[in-house]
This record gives sequence, structure tokens and C-alpha cells, in this order.
Amino acid sequence: MPSTTVYNQAGEALEQLELSEQVFGVTPNMAVLHQVVTAQLVNRRQGNASTKTRGEVSGGNKKPYRQKGTGNARQGSTRSPQFRHGGVVFGPRPHPYHHDVPKKMRRLAIRSVLSDKVANESLIIIDNLSLEQPRTRDMLEILDNLLTSADKQVLMMLPRRDENIVLSIRNVPTAKVQHVSSINVIELLKHDYVIMPVQTVRWIELVFGEGLSAEEASRRIAEEEPQITEPTASIASKEASRKDTEEEPTVSISSKEASPKIAEEDSENEA
Repeated sequence: MPSTTVYNQAGEALEQLELSEQVFGVTPNMAVLHQVVTAQLVNRRQGNASTKTRGEVSGGNKKPYRQKGTGNARQGSTRSPQFRHGGVVFGPRPHPYHHDVPKKMRRLAIRSVLSDKVANESLIIIDNLSLEQPRTRDMLEILDNLLTSADKQVLMMLPRRDENIVLSIRNVPTAKVQHVSSINVIELLKHDYVIMPVQTVRWIELVFGEGLSAEEASRRIAEEEPQITEPTASIASKEASRKDTEEEPTVSISSKEASPKIAEEDSENEA
């Protein structure tokens, strides 16, 4: 069973994480990878390139000169392809380039790339990826702690959108962040390293290992997360309630002191 090291944001090794053999331990299928990559690149084409034939070009309704007696070849229109401003022969026409790939082949291609990343130690797992505020300097520091080379292309995959991470990384030209549900073969192959939290690994194993849908996997992870954060939330709620009780006497005293002043102002207005 494949395994990898889990790091923290400071680059310190915490533990060994065992990965799913079905997702991160398969033999890469190069034929399927080639077909999926080709289809994905083809599907990006809009297919709106267009040219005009001699029947669509404006003008050319009049015969340029008489049929005989000029010594020139006979011509019926100045919009023929051999003339300047004439129509185009066999030019491109709008048509779809869409190419369908079976779902099993797409998932096999993604499993192949992930397995290759693990085999080449290009998959970096961290325990948690979060920032208190959007700051590019903090993101660069995290990348320096996790990567051995600064000029490598890095892809970060998050289990949910984090605005602080998105704003901190958008000014880094060698890094990109995206949601794990947008995982695709092109982005995985284009980047040298892939950084993802443990929850992202769990999401990938649920979708590509157990066959769950993206919505079901996200819901499963959301259900597992409160079990970890519940004690912290209870402590925070207790501290908030304690602060409210401490502030209540101050508010009541100020209101009592203010009430005679308000009564005096009302009496003066009546007078």
C-alpha cells in the first residue's frame, strides 16, 4: 500500500499517511492518458472559425468585361477565388469539436496521474492549509517550507473554498489553487507538485476509490469534520457567554444613570 509523509505548514514531518491502493497505487495507463488529454484539449476549442465563399462575399454581381474579344480569360464575377477580395475555397466553417470520453476512462486517467505523482514524490500532503488573513508573503513562506525548488509549478487543491488562500496565492506566478471537484488531467500534468490537505485526500479516495459522487463526498467530509471541531466550538461559545454576562451590569448601570437625565430633559421641553 502506498504511503506518504504528512507535513505541517512549517515543513515539519508529522506522520505517515497510508493511501488507497486503488487510487494512488495503480500502474499508469499511457494510452488512456493520451486519449483523455487529447479529448480535453479538443473540447476547449470553440469551433467558431469561419470564412466566406464566393457566394457570401459582398459585390461581384456584374460581369467584369465581355465574354469575347478582350484576349483575357472569361470571367463572370470579380468575387471568384482567384481575384483579390474574392471568396475562399475550402476555408474553415463553424463546427463542433466536442469529443466524449467514458467516465471510467476519465477516472482511470486521473488515478494514473495521481499514482505517478506519489511514485515520484511530487504529491505533498499537509495536515491543514489555512491563513488568518490574506497575505502573499505568508503563502510564499509556506511554499518555501514545503518545496525544495522555488521555480517549480505548484497546484493546490482545497476541499472547500478559502478566500484567504485564494487571495494570497493569486499573485504567485508559479502557483495555482482550485477546488478538488475541479480536478482534471491537464492541470495535474501541467504542474510539477500537487499540494493538498488530508481532507482533500479523503475526498479523492471517496470519489475515485469508492465511487461516490462529488456531492456525496463533500457531504461525507462535512459530517466528519464537526466531530473534530466540536470541543473548540463549545469552548468559544462558553467564552462568548461569559463575556456577555460580564458586560450586562455595565449596560444596566449606564441605563439607570441615563434615565434621570432623560426625564429632566423631557420636563424642560414641556416647560
